[in-house]
Amino acid sequence: MDSNMSTNCEPNITAGLNHKLDLLLRTGCLLVESAADTSRIIRNMKRTAAYLGLAEENLHIYVNYNMLMVNLSDDTHSYTKFKRCEHHGINMTAISKISKLSWRAIKEDYTMEQYEKELDQISKNKRNYTPWQVAIGGGFACGGFCIQFGCDWTAFLYASIASILGFRLRLWLNSKGSNTYINIGISAFVSTLIAWLSGLLLTTEGIASSLPAFMISSTPWHPLMACALFIIPGVPLINFVNDMLSGYVQIGITRAVNTLLMVLAMAFGIVFAIQVCGIDNFVKDLSMTPHHNYIEYSIAAAISAMGFSMIFNIPKRLLWVVAIGGIIAVCTRNFVSLGASSGNVGLDMGPTIGSLAGSTLISIICTRAIHWFHTPHHCLSIPGVIPMIPGVLMYRALFAFIDMHGVIGEVTTGMNNAICASLIILCIAIGVAIPNIFFRSMTFPKREQKLLDMLINRRKRHGLFVDLKRLE
Repeated sequence: MDSNMSTNCEPNITAGLNHKLDLLLRTGCLLVESAADTSRIIRNMKRTAAYLGLAEENLHIYVNYNMLMVNLSDDTHSYTKFKRCEHHGINMTAISKISKLSWRAIKEDYTMEQYEKELDQISKNKRNYTPWQVAIGGGFACGGFCIQFGCDWTAFLYASIASILGFRLRLWLNSKGSNTYINIGISAFVSTLIAWLSGLLLTTEGIASSLPAFMISSTPWHPLMACALFIIPGVPLINFVNDMLSGYVQIGITRAVNTLLMVLAMAFGIVFAIQVCGIDNFVKDLSMTPHHNYIEYSIAAAISAMGFSMIFNIPKRLLWVVAIGGIIAVCTRNFVSLGASSGNVGLDMGPTIGSLAGSTLISIICTRAIHWFHTPHHCLSIPGVIPMIPGVLMYRALFAFIDMHGVIGEVTTGMNNAICASLIILCIAIGVAIPNIFFRSMTFPKREQKLLDMLINRRKRHGLFVDLKRLE
């Protein structure tokens, strides 16, 4: 704590302390609203508190999905402040910049005015991509998913167009302040409707025969499976599992419920489109087994990873990095998962083990890559594993339950899809989290000593007192 932060309650002293707590809350709020996992939020807030001269043994931080609380107290005094977190999104650039700011403020001996100015700049920065760029990137990402499900490259284009238009509609509705879940349902409905229209045109004999050869697809209905996958909340899903594994059960459950509501909204939009269009039950009819070569898998994975990275607002300089990460993760998953039983080359161990292998490998690589590219682990690993998220299995499970007619086997089909999706998501999250946690435990003493040295130098210059025990 600052040397002038005495235990009296003079107005100027109290105002200074309130300002520090406010800066700490604003830092944490930016992380919450940018979809950082709770462990990262706590670590960054503690590091910022150390810079501000707030003793860790007197500091208490409470993180909720919509609320942050910090309390600084000793035996005789207690100061508490709250801040609401309202504008949730995914902003990997903001997460990276805040992490760098918390280190740089200590290393370069920032004044509070300098820190506040940079924090304001981070909060006001425009996103790296325009809404149309995000929609196009997200649309092609869904097309990449479609390739992973076995469609041809013509169907890839139709899936991408349907996704681009649906996604742009969702962004427009969000900008008008419409309800988030309603926007999801509407955009899923529109995307599915457009994908159905493309399939109908390709399967109508008179129309199909008049189209040029490059517009004909052998998998005309596959875009129905992938056209709405830009909605799948992959980052919240991974954060939910990370939070649960890290012991932050309450916020983990909140993330899970929010994720479920998003998937339900998407499923209802798709179901409504299917009922309106009179589409037959594609839950069982369309095969998801791909038969492409690994070059095609790689191209599709790179497209999906870069497309979703644009949704996550990854810095442009890292797009090629996450593309390589997506290739490594997906090709590893496919090699372990696919095999002779499906007419593919691989170990034939199934999607669950394959997803675990792919996510673990990319996470291990990212523990080294964070030093090469100077960005947090999740900013590299999550975009790489997002192409493996089993979005189709999730909404196929929901669709199976929603569209029940009392036929034998419907519950079994729905439960099978739900269990498979849940296991794959769990394995992806574990694969991303465990190597990162293990790596942090190995580097913890070195990072702790580095931070202590910087804080000691800062204390010598300004008389700051920081009691650092377990700060990362």
